[in-house]
Amino acid sequence: MRLWKALAVGTATAVVLLAAGCGSGEEEAEAGKVTLTVKTFGQFGYDDLIKSYQASHPDIVVKQENIAKLADYTPKLQQWLTAGSGAGDVVALEEGILIKLMGKPDQFVNLLDQGAGELKGNFLEWKWNQALTPDGKKLVGLGTDIGAQGMCYRTDLFAKAGLPTDRAAVGALWPTWDGYLATGKRFVAASTGSSFFDTAGGVYQNILMQQGDQTYFDRENNLIAETNPGVRAAWDQTIAMIDGGLSGKLQMWGPAWNAGFKKGTFATIPCPAWMLGVIKDQAGPENAGRWDVARVPGEGAVRGGSFLAVPAQSKHPKEAAELAKFLTNPAGQIAAFKAKNNFPSSPQAIDDPAVSSAVNAYFNNAPVGKIFGQSAKSLRPVYLGPDNQVVGDGIGDALTAVEQGKLEPDKAWSKAMTDAKRAVDK
Repeated sequence: MRLWKALAVGTATAVVLLAAGCGSGEEEAEAGKVTLTVKTFGQFGYDDLIKSYQASHPDIVVKQENIAKLADYTPKLQQWLTAGSGAGDVVALEEGILIKLMGKPDQFVNLLDQGAGELKGNFLEWKWNQALTPDGKKLVGLGTDIGAQGMCYRTDLFAKAGLPTDRAAVGALWPTWDGYLATGKRFVAASTGSSFFDTAGGVYQNILMQQGDQTYFDRENNLIAETNPGVRAAWDQTIAMIDGGLSGKLQMWGPAWNAGFKKGTFATIPCPAWMLGVIKDQAGPENAGRWDVARVPGEGAVRGGSFLAVPAQSKHPKEAAELAKFLTNPAGQIAAFKAKNNFPSSPQAIDDPAVSSAVNAYFNNAPVGKIFGQSAKSLRPVYLGPDNQVVGDGIGDALTAVEQGKLEPDKAWSKAMTDAKRAVDK
């Protein structure tokens, strides 16, 4: 779940939802019970898991608070952590902000002190290491999902454009992003009335995450956005798609973007596993079977993924850590996958038939477990510096300005790089 300010899972308007079992009259713990507050963004698929946990732990009341947009959640989380209050007991940490937050590990409970060390084998090694301090002495969070990638597409719009609709044939159209661009030009030439993809930002992000093991910062946290050829290559490829008329020029998570799934405004969207839940919710039951999933152009890469951590300010660190372990154990990750298609970071969960053999009826019975699982174990994360999100925001804004005809590409690039340097120097 991720990256620049548009990239979070949820609706356009931030809302706060209380999980089942915590309705009116239950917002305060009953006498003798411990109340744990879980704060997340987007769709983590925890409602049924929390019900189950409360049923087996009658002395615990769990209150789930959810802010839909990552762009709204992240600054609030930082405020809570800085203030030393307000963060609750379990918080979701998106990978784009993880490194910055790990710069102050004392803000979090060391999960190794809560028995988490014995759970290391429940997570892909690189996922475990992402939340481990360099000296290996402190574990800040436990992994939830990983952003294994595919490409979602509308079969009806492909048919209308005279393109193949079978997912294997569709994937064969774009072994590379050049192939995706060429397919998009064919689609545009067919004049279907729809755009080929929703917005340049999502495409850019997918291309970027395939460019190597670092993007805007090196591992010493030096800003390298302007000098890293992978960043410029992703930018140039995306600009070529804008110039080719492929983009719908929509604002991700905005009203028109949300409605576009239902209306068939665009034919494809880069599709990390967690995006499936967004599409289903936005497109609605009337579009079941019209969406399908093919391979992503290029080589797969991680796009998104989160962790659960326990803030040091929690009044119940032991109980909070136990809840975090429950939600992120293999069974919990399988349940979250079933609920919201969040692809597991647990090898046991990935191999479980409930995941590996999973098909998604809404997406024309696409074998999503196989599609997203084929490369999941071999994925390696891209290093994201502590100010990755703010730099990505600026580049995303620059691409939007190009899409909307407000800036020429070269001027937009220069502005994005200038803004990045200014943001990092603050």
